[in-house]
Amino acid sequence: MIELIPAIDLLDGKCVRLTQGDYAAPAVYDSRPLDVARRFEDHGIRRLHLVDLDGARAGHIVHHRVLEQLAARTSLVIDFGGGLKRQEDAEIAFHSGAQMITGGSIAVKDPDTFTAWITTFGSDRIILGADVRDGRIAVSGWEETTAHAWRPFVQGYYDKGVRKIISTDIRRDGTLQGPAISLYKEQREAFPQSYIIASGGVATVEDIESLHEAGIPAVIFGKAFYEGRIQLKDLLHFTHSYNLP
Repeated sequence: MIELIPAIDLLDGKCVRLTQGDYAAPAVYDSRPLDVARRFEDHGIRRLHLVDLDGARAGHIVHHRVLEQLAARTSLVIDFGGGLKRQEDAEIAFHSGAQMITGGSIAVKDPDTFTAWITTFGSDRIILGADVRDGRIAVSGWEETTAHAWRPFVQGYYDKGVRKIISTDIRRDGTLQGPAISLYKEQREAFPQSYIIASGGVATVEDIESLHEAGIPAVIFGKAFYEGRIQLKDLLHFTHSYNLP
């Protein structure tokens, strides 16, 4: 059964969503992240993708206190990303209650540090962020599209033991136009032992069902929930039988 991973994106301490990474036009949905996290937990969801947008922009972790609160007051398994640029940032995230961390920009710009995280914390606690725009990896809050094609980029860290990969098709993120199923199937075929986490474009329960039917292990969803297109009660048949990786 596909694993459901709702997202809470933090900007100024509030739950927001950006469209294609645009900080200029955030949609603010709730000022109480803990209340939102508890709603997920109450509906049988066990995972949470927590993104520090302020940290991503600042270049260092900002919202570790929110992470600490969610980890202490829910039983959700939290993966945390945004602003993790140094060993110190990763240590703060884990100390604050993250059970996994996600690195995207750092995996491109500072591969030595990202590789050290794999060695220090264990590959099972490290998620590779492979955000794709037109077939190439984008970083720095998606403001920069690199020269790295996604396949060799992922291959390099797959060879180092990383198996969990969050992949966002940036052109679809926040658009509610449906997920890039063909991209995720291609990634699964290229890296059959990987745990691909689809992200971006999910608009309906049917989109999640389509990913499940395509054999994609997990999906992150956000905007569709916050805008009422996906009701948590309609996801209960997904949440009672999956196992955490």
